[in-house]
Amino acid sequence: MKPVCLVIGAGAGIGGNVARRFAQEGFHAVLCRRRDQDGLDELVGIIEADGGTASGRLLDAVAEGSIEDCVDAVENDSGPIEVAVYNLGAQIGNHALGDTSLKAFEMGWRLGTLGLFRLAQAVCPRMVERGHGTLLVTSATAAMRGNPGQHSHAAAMGGRRLLCQTLNAEFGPLGIHVAHIVVDGAVDAPDTLGKMLGPEGYRRLREARGQEHDGLLLPDKIADTFWHLAQQHRSVWTHELDLRPFCDSPWWNG
Repeated sequence: MKPVCLVIGAGAGIGGNVARRFAQEGFHAVLCRRRDQDGLDELVGIIEADGGTASGRLLDAVAEGSIEDCVDAVENDSGPIEVAVYNLGAQIGNHALGDTSLKAFEMGWRLGTLGLFRLAQAVCPRMVERGHGTLLVTSATAAMRGNPGQHSHAAAMGGRRLLCQTLNAEFGPLGIHVAHIVVDGAVDAPDTLGKMLGPEGYRRLREARGQEHDGLLLPDKIADTFWHLAQQHRSVWTHELDLRPFCDSPWWNG
């Protein structure tokens, strides 16, 4: 039975490419996303065309019991989860304080922080029983710096970062590698940046900064970093790192 890489938040950007990278290395990739069965099937088909194995699940991560039931089903149907990737975004756009509804603020927290907590509760004890495992968490600049209009996102991602620290403090000594990956820049991903900017805006940005310019983070290169983290020897575990294009100022100089 193959080891399993569970990716929660598997769109065509970071999540899908991470799943594909682990499948190339012999893992069975389980891709979970909230909607778009056709897009999910397409990603699974790409992985299988590469010679890997994968399966897809539609998952409403906000629904009560959904993440927990997903972990149970994957462990029973596909095998032990060796690597869990939490890649759900919590960006609701720029909104002034008075324009940020309680519902929107709470949704950011549910996606950014509570969902990770629920995944950890479901998967970490299983990893401890097996004596090893890896939890990789995608994060954002907002985890490090709060900007105007980012009340919900910054609170959610700041909570995500500190939750990763507490998880690492508890489970690191038990053999579970917890890593917080700060994506400090725009990712060349149609499911995220493409939807935010619209087709024409996305095309113009890619022509100006992406493609041969290397000014946008490439999802397949991000996936290489996720793979590297999962392969680190425990004497040199990385807990937190940040990624950005060579031409961008880092978050602390922004």
